[in-house]
Amino acid sequence: MTSDQSSAPRPLSRPDIELAHAIVDLLADRQVDDIVLLDLTPLGAFADYFVIGTVGNIRQARAVVDAVQEAVHRRSDQRARPEGTPESGWVLLDAGNGVVVHLFSPEGRTRYDLEGLWSRAQEVVRVQ
Repeated sequence: MTSDQSSAPRPLSRPDIELAHAIVDLLADRQVDDIVLLDLTPLGAFADYFVIGTVGNIRQARAVVDAVQEAVHRRSDQRARPEGTPESGWVLLDAGNGVVVHLFSPEGRTRYDLEGLWSRAQEVVRVQ
């Protein structure tokens, strides 16, 4: 090993972009509207990726929350715990590995405008 190699910083582990893409696919399969994957890594935020989607009703929101929780558990043996309720118009799930999922009612999506708030984030995927 040369001195250049020993002094070089070790690469940091990259957040699980594959998990974020898998969640985008899962949301699309569950008929979630206007799905967006935002890359927050250059911003040094508390999360690396946001997956944002709009659900049409409370029943759909509950089913999507359950599906995300199951998928995260299968993938990593972790639990994605929801914050908020479908009735409130916004449910947040921390999927682990820097991935946060936001499910909104149409009104909640407009009201909270996360995409506007995080407008400096890079849009990786949009499924309409």
